[in-house]
Amino acid sequence: MFVYSVRSSKIKFAALVFLIAAAAIALLVLMQSEKKEVRGDGLVRLSASNASERLAFLSQFGWEAAEDPLEVSEVIIPAEFDEAYEKYNQVQKAQGLDLKEYAGKRVKRWTYDIKNYPGYESKPGVVQANLLVDNGVVIGGDICSLELSGFLHGFDFPKTNAVSTTVNK
Repeated sequence: MFVYSVRSSKIKFAALVFLIAAAAIALLVLMQSEKKEVRGDGLVRLSASNASERLAFLSQFGWEAAEDPLEVSEVIIPAEFDEAYEKYNQVQKAQGLDLKEYAGKRVKRWTYDIKNYPGYESKPGVVQANLLVDNGVVIGGDICSLELSGFLHGFDFPKTNAVSTTVNK
């Protein structure tokens, strides 16, 4: 018969080391997901795990959005990007994001009505914000117009009343 005894102090010490390591890893993951450099002029909070965080994300850029989303849907980022998705990803890269990291992955798209787009304040429902969210973090998105000759651009608020045509729909 083999008997092995362990002092309770060794077990307590091992448990303490494990808890400290787990807390450090959780803190690092939390810090990575909450902030990421999106623009050269500073950090933008990318948290989007609930409605208030998604609206706060948009407000960082100066957007006023309706509280309730117009649509919530699941989308699959294509495993291989065609020409249209490459152009869309160029918009994402310009704002410090890259959808290639999520190729083949299923994410949520939250669509909000934008109330304060310059020149469209009296046209509700014409300008929308799309947020692509994975695990409560914004990974991409755009501001776009639903008009036939509409526009699509990144999250930055336009500097003039001129409509940006970065990518046509």
